[in-house]
Amino acid sequence: MLAHHSSSALLRRFVSATLAITALGVSTNALAQAAPTAQTAREAALEARVAELEKQVQALLSAQKAPAAAPAAAGAAPTTAAAAPAAKGPPPVQSSSIVPNAVAGTTFYFTGYAKADALWTNTPSGTIAENATGRDYYVPGQTPVSGDSIGTFFNFQVKQTRLIAGTETPFGDGDKLKTHVEVDFFQNNLNGTLGNQNVSNTYAPELRQAFIQTNHWLVGQAWSSFMNWQVLPETADFIGGTDGTIFIRQPQVRYTYGGFSIAAENPQTTITPYKGGTSISSDSSQWPDFIARYTLSGKWGTATLAGLVRDLRYKTAGANAYDTSTWTAAAALSGKINVFAKDDIRWTFEGGNLGRYVALNFTNDAVIDENRHLQSIDGFAGYVAYRHVWTDKIRSSLFYAFETYNNDEKWTGTAVNKKSESWTFNTFYSPIPKLDIGAEYRWAKREIESGDDGSLTRLQLTSKYSF
Repeated sequence: MLAHHSSSALLRRFVSATLAITALGVSTNALAQAAPTAQTAREAALEARVAELEKQVQALLSAQKAPAAAPAAAGAAPTTAAAAPAAKGPPPVQSSSIVPNAVAGTTFYFTGYAKADALWTNTPSGTIAENATGRDYYVPGQTPVSGDSIGTFFNFQVKQTRLIAGTETPFGDGDKLKTHVEVDFFQNNLNGTLGNQNVSNTYAPELRQAFIQTNHWLVGQAWSSFMNWQVLPETADFIGGTDGTIFIRQPQVRYTYGGFSIAAENPQTTITPYKGGTSISSDSSQWPDFIARYTLSGKWGTATLAGLVRDLRYKTAGANAYDTSTWTAAAALSGKINVFAKDDIRWTFEGGNLGRYVALNFTNDAVIDENRHLQSIDGFAGYVAYRHVWTDKIRSSLFYAFETYNNDEKWTGTAVNKKSESWTFNTFYSPIPKLDIGAEYRWAKREIESGDDGSLTRLQLTSKYSF
């Protein structure tokens, strides 16, 4: 309705101005005919008036053609500058925040990768059980040492595909609050309820990390502070130099200041029964696992020293109840040394009561002795990896990993794991950014306390695209 009234008013003003110009034009023509040789002051004034009216008519015509402006909001200050032109480009994906319940200024991120792995595995001293995790990635404790082999077997899976989501909220003092949730799909098919390889190859999401973090504090499930994940070798396998790798994620509270951190983490005790048998997992500890760590960094690389103190405990109820505990400790030294142009050496060495922290619990934390007391099982492990960059698109890594443990046979028996080792070589090609195509060859050996051993050879092809 407002636009209609504005157009009518402009039209009336246009008609009036036109008639005035026409009249003035007639008057001036008559005067010119009466006195062609002389121009009076009245004639000059009339011509100036005609010129002014012509300008007004042009302005009215321009206003009539322009789109009507939106009415100003009540109380808005008048503006004298013209509105800025609309920004060019596609419209926004969404008109409101993706985290509407968060504090103002919060940003959301979503990342991860899709990964497919094809594995040919040969174990001459037996066969890795179907649906065992050792079919999907290297698990030193699952290398067969006795039994009948079926020769080389092939597996193809996408379980390492990873999805990561989180938020970041800045604060006025320069700190920021971060949330982080991460899953992959290594949760195996339980009792056939998720489908099977016959048709669907369905696997459930498996929680990896979920934590809240500020510049100094972290609360939630994350990589253990005892583990230096930043020096892991580049590998097609899920872990890499597993025999000598501290690899564990668990709930914790961690404080970090510069290169120093301390943490209290979820405790758990894995136990070998007296004279051997099925492993026992105990959740009886009265104290968290305590970890302190310091990292030194420079242009040369990084070096990290970490210490671990634990309360191992086994307590049960009933007629033959157990109530036994022992304090243990371990230490780890790790780092990455930069060499040549883009090459580096990555390494870690750890010793003491390693148990469940190393090589996916290759050996247990403790054993029960003849007096029904816990005795710690100590050992030594580590790896060394060399990474060479051939070109901007091609790189290779060679690494050796090992672990060895001191079992007392009179308590553990002779069927427990004693040591393992592996050699691995791989090459990756990245034809475009974020796309990695690789091939990896591994030879591994496992030995138990009796002296029996078995080996594993594996060729793995992989494709991964990160986003």
